[in-house]
Amino acid sequence: MADSGCLVGEYFINGDVACAEAAISAGCRFFAGYPITPATEVAERMSRRLPQVDGVYIQMEDEIASMCAILGASWAGVKSMTSTSGPGFSLMMENIGLGVMLETPCVVANIQRAGPSTGLPTLIGQQDIMQARWGSHGSYEIIALSPDSPQQMFDLTVQAFNLSEKYRVPVLIMSDEVVGHMSEKVIIPELRESDLVYRKLPEGDKQSYWPYKTNNGLVPPMAIAGQGYHFHVTGLTHDDRGYPVMTARAQDNLVTRLVDKIRLNVDDIVMYHEHLTEDADIVVCAYGITARIARFAVDRARQEGIKAGFIQLVTLWPFAEKRIRELALKTKTFIVPEINRGQIVYEVERCAGGVRTLLIPHSGGDVHKPEAILEAIRKCHE
Repeated sequence: MADSGCLVGEYFINGDVACAEAAISAGCRFFAGYPITPATEVAERMSRRLPQVDGVYIQMEDEIASMCAILGASWAGVKSMTSTSGPGFSLMMENIGLGVMLETPCVVANIQRAGPSTGLPTLIGQQDIMQARWGSHGSYEIIALSPDSPQQMFDLTVQAFNLSEKYRVPVLIMSDEVVGHMSEKVIIPELRESDLVYRKLPEGDKQSYWPYKTNNGLVPPMAIAGQGYHFHVTGLTHDDRGYPVMTARAQDNLVTRLVDKIRLNVDDIVMYHEHLTEDADIVVCAYGITARIARFAVDRARQEGIKAGFIQLVTLWPFAEKRIRELALKTKTFIVPEINRGQIVYEVERCAGGVRTLLIPHSGGDVHKPEAILEAIRKCHE
């Protein structure tokens, strides 16, 4: 353990524990949550580790309160997060929208299980993907990342905190039960200050600070409550001072900026990994644990002489629209395996420009068999 209390070295841990350790390495010092399978291990780890690094862990009465608590902690100047799964994620939606409106950096880890409703609490699903993007009301943009392994869970959790601070927005980690409960080797590096992003604090007179004044940019500096700044924040449509302004013009100015600060920075935000796409006639597009199965199927197809390739969507939202459109210019088919009945496939189809797009659905409870993806590749090759 490093002097800071952060772990450093090689560990054999599951994805949930890797998420918690990454949060601590990224500077998270506040966690509020409510136990829910299969995300409980994140909270359990944080409950033990945060006191060791002078942090605070609170078990709240429900997920609604959990989301409120991490927003408040963030305004108090502390990097904060929560974790949940499907039913709890649904309860958080209103306050995730509040976080977007207040431009509050924080991280929400959703370890997905099969639904709807209570569904299969202990078994996998990837059924909250569209909810992550559209679950709260109104027009807004969100950032959502999807790890395929405990190692990537660690890496993306650190990235989630960095993105949340840089763009002042809640960032979602859309993991799944298998990645959350899978134990593998995770290398935890000693992060330097240069590896982490901290919020941009305001400069100048504290008495004249306006919480949403951007100085011709898109992301305003963020004050810390209790340090002498005079400001007001509200979920109502507001001006640069944070005061409610009930006009169409104020709504357009505010919402356009909230959307643009993400959409105009997609090249900085969007991440994906590719394998054998250079000459691929068939591209398999997947995310989460499904990405590992899909890559295995693509390698098998290559052994059979089929020009198959693979792209893992590391960033789910904003969607990798630019790259899918580029691939569509040279491929004949996209295959999208998902542990749902079809969600991201519609985004791929939208960007494919008429290129054949095939869904391999799965209702949840376990993962795709590599043979199912391989058989789909073979049929598309015929």
